Amino acid sequence: MFIQTEATPNPSTLKFLPGRPVLAEGAREFRTREAASAASPLAGALLSIDGVEAVMFGPDFVSVTKTEAEWAHLKPAILGTIMEHFSSGQPIVIDNAEAAPAEFFDPADADTVAQIKELIVTRVRPAVANDGGDITFRGFRDGIVYVAMKGSCSGCPSSTATLKNGIENMLRHFVPQVASVQQV
Repeated sequence: MFIQTEATPNPSTLKFLPGRPVLAEGAREFRTREAASAASPLAGALLSIDGVEAVMFGPDFVSVTKTEAEWAHLKPAILGTIMEHFSSGQPIVIDNAEAAPAEFFDPADADTVAQIKELIVTRVRPAVANDGGDITFRGFRDGIVYVAMKGSCSGCPSSTATLKNGIENMLRHFVPQVASVQQV
């Protein structure tokens, strides 16, 4: 098995591409070994590596975020863990039913929210996934779109610029009711 690695805009996160599907749909992020061990053998194993802070699964990739450790020391252990997991035939996640956080918006804004969600799913999410992250709609109130960012986009030095200059400008262009975008 050959696993490619790609840098992301976040220097603390690397994207690992195993060359096969990881998740059928959506994305899952794990930040603690305890939470990961119950839901994903692979996430639990990766988070047990000293220096690994977070793991996110996308459709065809695994993003790993490190603490202060050096990638030169972490990559061999991460690659070995991913390879071992895929060779074992175990599932990536035991229960893929992650509870979706409640969305909030005024029912009178339902058409606007539908437009916003469509743009996020078709234009924003694929671009964010290319960088090893994920973005989801959380709410809309008083012209402000609230989104959640995961993976390499969470805490990335350039995520604020991406959010304001990219996502906000695009949403404002297509949906005049949007005044700004904020991360929750």
